[in-house]
Amino acid sequence: MFKKILIANRGEIACRVIRTAQKMGIKTVAVYSDADARSPHVKMADEAVHIGPSPAGESYLVAEKIIAACKETGAEAVHPGYGFLSERTSFAQELADNDIAFIGPPINAIAAMGDKIESKKLAEKAGVSVVPGHIGEIDDTEHAVRIASEIGYPVMIKASAGGGGKGMRLAWNEQDVREGFEATKREGLASFGDDRVFIEKFIEQPRHIEIQVLGDKHGNVIYLGERECSIQRRHQKVVEEAPSPFVDPEMRKKMGEQAVALSQAVGYYSAGTVELIVGADKSFYFLEMNTRLQVEHPVTEYITGLDLVEQMIRVAYGEKLPLTQDEVKLTGWAVENRIYAEDPYRGFLPSTGRLVKYRPPEAQFRQAPFASSEVEKLSGTGGSTSLDTNGERDIRVDDGVAEGGEVSIFYDPMIAKLITYGSTRIEAIDRQIDALNRFEIKGPGHNIDFLSALMQHERFREGNITTNFIAEEYPDGFQGAPASDELLRNLAAIGAFAATAHADRARRVDNQLGKRLDPPSEWQVKIGDTIMDVSISEEEITVDGKDVNLSTEYTPGDSLILATVDDKPLSVKIAKTADGFALNSNGATHKARILPAHVAQHAVHMIEKIPPDLSKYLLCPMPGLLVALHVEVGEAVVEGQPLAVVEAMKMENILRAEKNGVVKSLEAAQGDSLAVDAVILELE
Repeated sequence: MFKKILIANRGEIACRVIRTAQKMGIKTVAVYSDADARSPHVKMADEAVHIGPSPAGESYLVAEKIIAACKETGAEAVHPGYGFLSERTSFAQELADNDIAFIGPPINAIAAMGDKIESKKLAEKAGVSVVPGHIGEIDDTEHAVRIASEIGYPVMIKASAGGGGKGMRLAWNEQDVREGFEATKREGLASFGDDRVFIEKFIEQPRHIEIQVLGDKHGNVIYLGERECSIQRRHQKVVEEAPSPFVDPEMRKKMGEQAVALSQAVGYYSAGTVELIVGADKSFYFLEMNTRLQVEHPVTEYITGLDLVEQMIRVAYGEKLPLTQDEVKLTGWAVENRIYAEDPYRGFLPSTGRLVKYRPPEAQFRQAPFASSEVEKLSGTGGSTSLDTNGERDIRVDDGVAEGGEVSIFYDPMIAKLITYGSTRIEAIDRQIDALNRFEIKGPGHNIDFLSALMQHERFREGNITTNFIAEEYPDGFQGAPASDELLRNLAAIGAFAATAHADRARRVDNQLGKRLDPPSEWQVKIGDTIMDVSISEEEITVDGKDVNLSTEYTPGDSLILATVDDKPLSVKIAKTADGFALNSNGATHKARILPAHVAQHAVHMIEKIPPDLSKYLLCPMPGLLVALHVEVGEAVVEGQPLAVVEAMKMENILRAEKNGVVKSLEAAQGDSLAVDAVILELE
């Protein structure tokens, strides 16, 4: 077995690979840029090598620096993780030329299947059904417009070497193609070093389902079931689950066998993902094959009991697969939510900044590798008792950040992956809701509220989903998950309980005049437009005269309350405000005004502050680089007109005019690095 490997990546995937290597007794080498000098993966590895400035194009994407780090440390093999260099044949070839093993597929398979254009050609030649589209070279924007018109709208514009949602645009008309084509080329070049683009028909009301394949160097290839990846935003996966609620055993067999056949056609080995687009009639089309370790592998690991990273390493060393297709067993259900540094209340725009607080929910393990497949095979469990943590398999957190660290503008905005397991789909989903309630992040914006709302959505819980789910269910953006009357009542009880604790502490301060007073027992709680009267005594808590069976502990200053209300668990994140608390639970933050009953009667006389009108300003919605400014002073603009382009986290965001007007002044210039809410221009 390898004695030392280098992980040519960063973040949670680097941490994940390091943990498995440690389990296998393999020494690890981390590489890092300036931005990652204090990152967890650097501290976890046995050795770490600095490879350059923060931009990926000057560090992680420079193959020569990776090879130099291998020679410096004596690393025998490189695990590329996903992205960066994982799908570059030139990198794999350079490793081979330097007698360094590549923990991944063979070079010919990367070339054939890792490239979207070439893989589609291969699939067509093999008689595999593919999505209609143009899979040749596209000369320029005008050529792209002609192709899109011939295919018929809507169309998908994709960077050939794209992945992770980058380098993808959905075009509904000619204008979308003109705006999206060049942007897609730039994103592909910036993220993957390849500006080639192709266009294909966008199938409406589709599901996105992936098949996980695993092969060795001895010609053995198996499939490990499917992942449902239909919940997407900007073509970037948000939720994954395994298995799919849509796929039956017969369909799974057909998709799996086709995925295996494609893999065998190119002599594929290692872990890989065949992506399929699936229609409502259970027809499916080959979309693409990702030859890297796919980022949503945890859900597959949960239901199969296999450590995919371990299998990749063993395959690279020349070992045979430890199991056959007949021995693959799918047990239970796993759901993964991706926690991104983004603000769902502001159009999901990327967010950056320091993680002032980062406290994931307590998990049975943090990226802990699964038990070896050899042990499982010998025990005959087939993956049913796969964790090395007393068999408990409820929650898993995969991350590569730590409290005090920074979410950088230079890389993907994902903070963590939260995975829960249950014997049924609903059980796994409900565990997600509870875990999200307990996940504390302060600093950059995040999408925890949105993820919780998805988990509670009836349509999602029914499994009635497509890739259009988010656009269909949140057409006007996200404003927080709706709260039931029961939740509001429970929050009122918890808020009043916390207010009582604060009042009691205030009355225990030493050296106060007079005798010690008891805290108020009668409170008025206002959440939104709902006003509730709460009464607290040693025996009971009532809300509007109804008993609430509340059991919890709270000390003023706590940021998380773990409560049981009417025998049901409820976790609430709590923060003090001027007149009460901000209570976050079940996908929304509720500002609760909590006043003693005798004081609340005077609240009607308080003047409500009206926020200023900022509609005449174009504000930068997130930290980023102003890469284009399309207007000049004195120019008339109309609603919807593109005014500027801001780049953040390797993706371009077009800023449009919200109303008609004339440009009065420009407050920023092309090339400026802007903070959130920085003024770009002012309209008359």
